[in-house]
Amino acid sequence: MVDLEDFKDESECIYKAERYSVRDNGAVLRHPLQGKRSRPNDNSWTFGKLNIKTGYLEIASVVVHRIVATAFHGQPPTKEHVADHIDTNRQNNRPANLRWVTRLENILLNPITARKIELICGSVEEFLADPSKFRDNFPDPNFEWMCSVSAEEAQISLKRMLSWAESDQQLQGGLLGEWILNRKIVETPSAALPNYIMSKTLNAAQRIVFNFEDKPNEYPSTPQVFEGDPLAVYNERLTKGAVFFRNHNGEYVVVKSGFSTDKQTLYVLTRADYVYQEQKDGERHPVPVAELTEKVSDKELPHSLAEVTFEDGLFIHAKAESGFHPTEELEELFDDYIQGL
Repeated sequence: MVDLEDFKDESECIYKAERYSVRDNGAVLRHPLQGKRSRPNDNSWTFGKLNIKTGYLEIASVVVHRIVATAFHGQPPTKEHVADHIDTNRQNNRPANLRWVTRLENILLNPITARKIELICGSVEEFLADPSKFRDNFPDPNFEWMCSVSAEEAQISLKRMLSWAESDQQLQGGLLGEWILNRKIVETPSAALPNYIMSKTLNAAQRIVFNFEDKPNEYPSTPQVFEGDPLAVYNERLTKGAVFFRNHNGEYVVVKSGFSTDKQTLYVLTRADYVYQEQKDGERHPVPVAELTEKVSDKELPHSLAEVTFEDGLFIHAKAESGFHPTEELEELFDDYIQGL
């Protein structure tokens, strides 16, 4: 495991209007916006969160390698330049492993990438002549071996990958990470339990907060039949005032909803449609807003921020933030998530 504190040099940069501190081990720290309260991802060193679809590490949907490249190598020469991982390990974000290149240079200058293309397409020239012809020939990239690495591991991986690129051999046998990094890779058990439980509504599930004894909720707006993008279909159903979830206390209704910048997460700001009032028995019980004799403003009602993803053919519901947050803060967090901050 690479230590966040194992570094020699630290730099700063502005990337997409955000200020970051960056270390030469690939760790980043995002600073709060001037005059704003700290957000969940601010003031904390991190290597980033893995995007399982791309293999890249991200902080609030922003790829870490471009932040590191900007901090240590300056701004990209043009908008068309990409940050190339020289050893092809998308999680090795050490500055020495990154460089600004065009997409064509990414192929021609990187012998590892070129070698992979040669194996699949016959030659780099044939690939460049008509890349679309080989679109279906490239298998899904193997991300399992990729991980944040120490300086020593970075040298080992680059040396071995370059050696392979110069050979006539194909990669085969054993776990790729063990061969490239000379590090024992612990495989995740395939029978691991999912971190969600089924909800009372068909097609809906919810993240486990405490344990598998969590009480399931109802999510009445969950699509039952849909075509196309599941989350887009769900979002269309989340009109203002629609019931988002229902439990033994009452209902929470939709205030507004929106997508993360990568469209992989649907965020839903909701408010309670009930209040607790003392009853004749001296106990406080939930009472629907519609049954109240005195009008209550929306701002006075508890709010909650939820996130929905589509996994394993299910709409997975979870709280976007733990603990109590004032309504104004939840509204700010909602805007931050939608804008990818």
